[in-house]
Parts: sequence; C-alpha cells; structure tokens
Amino acid sequence: MTDTFPPNQQFLLAARPVGLPQPHDWQLHEQAVAAPGEGEIVVKVLYLSLDPAMRGWMNEGKSYIRPVAIGEVMRAGGLGVVVASRSPRFAVGDHVAGGTGVQRYWCGPADDKGASFNKIDPRIGNLTAWLNLLGMPGMTAYFGLREVGQAKAGDTVVVSGAAGAVGMTVGQVAKRMGCRVVGIAGGPEKCRFVVEQLGFDGCIDYKAGGLHAALKQHCPQGVDVYFDNVGGEILDAVLTRINLKARIVICGAISQYNVTAPVKGPANYLALLVNRARMEGMVVFDYAARYPEAVAELGAWLAAGEIASHEHVVDGFEQFPQTLLMLFEGRNLGKLVLKVADA
Repeated sequence: MTDTFPPNQQFLLAARPVGLPQPHDWQLHEQAVAAPGEGEIVVKVLYLSLDPAMRGWMNEGKSYIRPVAIGEVMRAGGLGVVVASRSPRFAVGDHVAGGTGVQRYWCGPADDKGASFNKIDPRIGNLTAWLNLLGMPGMTAYFGLREVGQAKAGDTVVVSGAAGAVGMTVGQVAKRMGCRVVGIAGGPEKCRFVVEQLGFDGCIDYKAGGLHAALKQHCPQGVDVYFDNVGGEILDAVLTRINLKARIVICGAISQYNVTAPVKGPANYLALLVNRARMEGMVVFDYAARYPEAVAELGAWLAAGEIASHEHVVDGFEQFPQTLLMLFEGRNLGKLVLKVADA
C-alpha cells in the first residue's frame, strides 16, 4: 500500500534501559504499510497514550504482562481512525482505541488480542479524553477506588500523583462519592490545579518538605483509603496516618521505576498489622469486561460538566523519546498524550 499511505515509522526498543531511558535505547524504523488481508484493518494512529507503566514494560523479568522484546515496536495504548478494512467489525472512518504501539500505522487482524481494539464514540468525549478519563487511566481510577479501595461516603481519601492521569480521576470520583479528598503532588502549580480545577479538598506539595506534618494537618482524622501511584518515601509517610481497616491501593510506584539500586519497599508496613489494614495491588486489565460500565458513568458526568478530563498534549511523533521522560521528571499536568497525526 505504499502508493496509498506514506511509510510507517515505528519506535523499536533497541536496548533495555538502565535508569532513565536514553536515546540509544530506541531505534526509529521505517517500513511500508501492508495491505490488509481478509479480516484485517489498517489504523492511522492519531494520539498515543504515554504512561508510567511503559517503563516497567521495558524491563526483562516476570510481570503481569510480558516485557517488550528487543527489536519490537514499543508497546503503547493509542487512538486512531480506520483507513482500510476487510473486516465486518470496523468500517473505514471508525475511530478506535487499543494497543497501537508507538508507530504511525497499525496493521493486522481486527480481533487481534494484543491490540484489543474497541470502537469509540467521539460524541461522548473528545478524542484525547478517550486516552484519559474514558480510557485506561479512567478505568484504573474508577475500579481501583471502588473495587480495591472500597471507598465510601465520609472516608478520607489520599491520592499521590494527584495531578497525573490516574490521580486526577481518583480524586474527582472520590469527591462524587462523598469522600474528603487530599492530593499529593509536586510543586505549587500542580497543587493549585488539583484544588482549584479538580475540586480536591486539599493538596500537599511533597517538594516543599514537611510531608508528615502536612499529612497530619490535612488528614486530622487519619486516612481511610490511600491510592498510591508513587511508592517510596511518600507511601511510608502515609502509612503512619492510616486508620483502622484502611485500604491501600498499590497502582504504581513511579519513584522506583528508574532507580538502579534495589527497589525500596515500605519500612512502615507494620502499620498494616496494628491497624488491621489491607494493601492490595491493582491491574486495570482485570476489569476489562466491565469497562463499558465505567465509560457510561464517567461519560455521563463528563457530558454534564461534573468531572474534567485534562490532557497535556505534545505534538510530533518524533518527539516520543523525550516526551516519555516528562513523566519521570514531573513535567506533565494531567494525562500525557503524544499527537501523531491530524484526524
């Protein structure tokens, strides 16, 4: 299909990073876009979702999902438009979201399990919202808070990474459930965003120091649910404030993803014993069959203006390596999205 589409550019994983990913860990590859066979589609990628989990996917070793192989297109969620189809599942012009990988075009079977494409409705939310509130981050927040965290009205909910994709939705959903919500974020700009635009009851700037004192100030009645996106010292600090039967949701540990020393575990874990509390890991794929339930509720709130989906969009496919690093440098406000092409 070289006469129909320009060459497909792909970022391949060239080496397993040690610490932060470096330019030599990537290879920019170019190949022709294959014509779809029977039951196949071609998707033009419009936006890519950049997520902290991508750093873990680059590592060798057993996890909840196999690592990206050396020489393989880097795994990523994305959103695009079907530009060629020989499948009854999708028509040309349909917008779809799924595992596109870091490339300009995705080609293959419409029912490919790795891609798991779903048709999306741009009338429910703008396209980038389908990579945020209506996509994997939103699903993570919705089910992590409700099913794993078992939040209920009157609870004090603390969420780290509060200005990021998952954290911002955790806090907004918790507020709708009648919880007191305190965010933890890095810097005054992010804390203002969390309180003034997202409606959190308070936000702690961990970069300002005095984390223990700030937790005591903002959570005078203790912490019932802690939604953890960062791990490390912040997790340890929150453990000193948990209440009886508290629930800690382990969603991510971005503070540990690029360390070259052994991962630091929680030193204050005995607080779980004293408070008969529970700490549980959460992987969003476990709730895949229930995504429509969350999309329906979150989409209704979005349409009514009762919840926000804020995306930090960077333009330019070639900007992928340096844009990914924004996640680990704390430079994104809201969900980090890479724009690949115009619709």
